[in-house]
Amino acid sequence: MIKIQTKIKPINLKDKLTRFWELSAKKIYSIEKNYDQKNGAPVFTENGSYTSRGWTEWTHGFQFGSGVLQFEATGDQKTLEQSIKNTIKKMAPHVSHTGVHDHGFNNLSTYGNLLRLMYEGKIPENSWEAEFYRLAIKISGAVQASRWTIIPEGGFIHSFNGPHSLFVDTIRSCRILVASHLLGHSYHAEGDKKINLLERVLQHILATAKYSIYYGEGRDTYDEWGRTAHESIFNTNDGQYRCPNAQQGYSGFSTWTRGLAWAMLGFSEELEALAPIDDIAFKNLGGKAKIMSIMEKAALATCDFYIKNTPICGVSYWDTGAPNLDKIGPYLDQPADPYNAWEPVDSSAAAIGAQGLLRLGHYLKNKGNAKGHHYIQAGLTVIDSLLGEPYLSTDENHQGLLLHSIYHQPNGWDYVPKGSKIAHGESCMWGDYHMREVALYVQKMIHNEPYYQFTNGMH
Repeated sequence: MIKIQTKIKPINLKDKLTRFWELSAKKIYSIEKNYDQKNGAPVFTENGSYTSRGWTEWTHGFQFGSGVLQFEATGDQKTLEQSIKNTIKKMAPHVSHTGVHDHGFNNLSTYGNLLRLMYEGKIPENSWEAEFYRLAIKISGAVQASRWTIIPEGGFIHSFNGPHSLFVDTIRSCRILVASHLLGHSYHAEGDKKINLLERVLQHILATAKYSIYYGEGRDTYDEWGRTAHESIFNTNDGQYRCPNAQQGYSGFSTWTRGLAWAMLGFSEELEALAPIDDIAFKNLGGKAKIMSIMEKAALATCDFYIKNTPICGVSYWDTGAPNLDKIGPYLDQPADPYNAWEPVDSSAAAIGAQGLLRLGHYLKNKGNAKGHHYIQAGLTVIDSLLGEPYLSTDENHQGLLLHSIYHQPNGWDYVPKGSKIAHGESCMWGDYHMREVALYVQKMIHNEPYYQFTNGMH
């Protein structure tokens, strides 16, 4: 269980953040200079150098979005210019990509961040440039919404595995539908059927809360408050739910921690985004109070599970049911050990989850719920660990920023150093991006800057 630092404050992380952004800039420059874009999007590092891995093209947004975050945090004009150039030149295929469920990851990290900065007055206002970003977000939301599987009580955005497959990951990516809706867009399907994007995303959220998250209510033998299934399988003939499954986790009955982290952040962020919205879509699905209650329950459950099932430092192993964890010893009662001989740590899950903890804490605090402080302190505890060694990459020859991340342990895709039994010491694009994102979040807390929310500028 995480040993929560109850006294730590954002200001206590100021010096660590300064060092973090200095290292971050060097990594961004190195990738821009040395990575061969002909290989596709960079995914993870092998022996310190970024390489690609063909499965889906889902990491360009993290690469180019990182430069936008770097500019926002430090004023580095060069990284901003690189990001704008790369977004214009290389992101269009991601806007129209009908084969993936990753639109929010790619397009809000680039077009969305740039539009937000213009709205916040941090880059010069240009009406045509802003319209270009808005159009990309509008279309991306509609394309994401088109990946639709109907089930008896609604539907969900299916994964690249096919119409039978609901991924827990998509809860964070589906915010692109919210942004598209707030920009006044709607999805027109066959026969000119007009589909409300907010209603569609709410249906997906409800399906994820019901099938991807467990609440200790006896659903199966392994039902525990906050456990998540990476994939939920449905019979496409009648829309009935069949079973949990895992692609990147150990099993459908264990919890892949990055999937857990996506849920922590996704539900918490959507709670923030939807709180001020009043729309007929809520009434069509049982009312706003009911939907927000379901979302809050899912956010609380997943965040509680992470706190309970993570080592005292706040950095998780790749799956809470990984088969060799017991060989490490009392792993929950000591800091995570990325150099152990049995199971890898996944720092990318910790970076994503930390932001989920902070956002849930902020949401509850704004509601007057005193428990919000508990989650904020848990998030700061995790970040404090990640901003220091062995997780912060201080070697300037290593292109990664956040060390000890895992992409696909079951497939054995991650780089295993010579002499080691497990993968360690490497980075991934989503881990680096989300570490920058949560670092920016904390920096804004320190300087009392406007709250960092993806819906800023979506009007």
